[in-house]
Amino acid sequence: MKIAYLGPQASFTDLAVRKAFPDEHQVPCVTIPDCIEAVIEDEVDYAVVPLENALEGSVHITVDYLFHEADLSIVAELTSPIQQHLMVHPENSGDERRIEKIMSHSHALAQCHKFLHKEYRGTPLEQTTSTAAAAKYVSEHPGEKNAAIGNELAAKEYGLSISHENIHDFAYNHTRFIVLHKKSHPLAIEQNKPEDKTTLMVTLPKDRSGALHQVLSTFAWRQLNLSKIESRPLKTGLGDYFFLIDVAHGMDEVLLPGAISEMEALGCEVKMIGTYSSYMLDQ
Repeated sequence: MKIAYLGPQASFTDLAVRKAFPDEHQVPCVTIPDCIEAVIEDEVDYAVVPLENALEGSVHITVDYLFHEADLSIVAELTSPIQQHLMVHPENSGDERRIEKIMSHSHALAQCHKFLHKEYRGTPLEQTTSTAAAAKYVSEHPGEKNAAIGNELAAKEYGLSISHENIHDFAYNHTRFIVLHKKSHPLAIEQNKPEDKTTLMVTLPKDRSGALHQVLSTFAWRQLNLSKIESRPLKTGLGDYFFLIDVAHGMDEVLLPGAISEMEALGCEVKMIGTYSSYMLDQ
């Protein structure tokens, strides 16, 4: 099967796909919407895109695209450890103090804020579509004194020298990636024992006092644990939001259907994005 991922080769998404789907045909895409559209247009069977980082939180373009643009389901979740390194072209190795610009994905730059502030304060930072895209650019422009932040595979793939290892601010740095498909059937992967999860997007009735409390109560009295709840703008006006809710429970015949029905009876709009297994990938 064909699997689209946020590329180019040697991005963190590529690493996760290689671990989870080593024998499948992998198709790199330039942006997250490109990955999602490739599934919608039947160019690939699945797409793997980042959803959340332990240090920087949700990848908003993924969440918003699933709510506003795409009718796809999460069929699996992959959690992978993230190690960020500063890398330069070999021609500039040993001359890192003269770096004129540091490039990477916005989340990677933010994950390394302390290091960058201490070692490269005042050096311009440039956002790229992925960490691998930054490494690729640095590789192709040896005359520019640029550096990239990315993983070890990117350094090998694009022939760069790692000048500083593990520059992320906190030791526990993991990213959640989601596997998207047109159908809602969970996807089994040969990895460690998974955990069952369900993701919902809930829009509250407008201007109703206590609506969020009532929504949370539908899970609480059923003893359904929520692993995440996050608000995102509806893009219809200030103060209008929908809520992304992760339930640490797979779809059953009673509890979750009952919670969804109760929320709808309260006047909420409920969109189930997927019920699936969550896998922890090895480092």
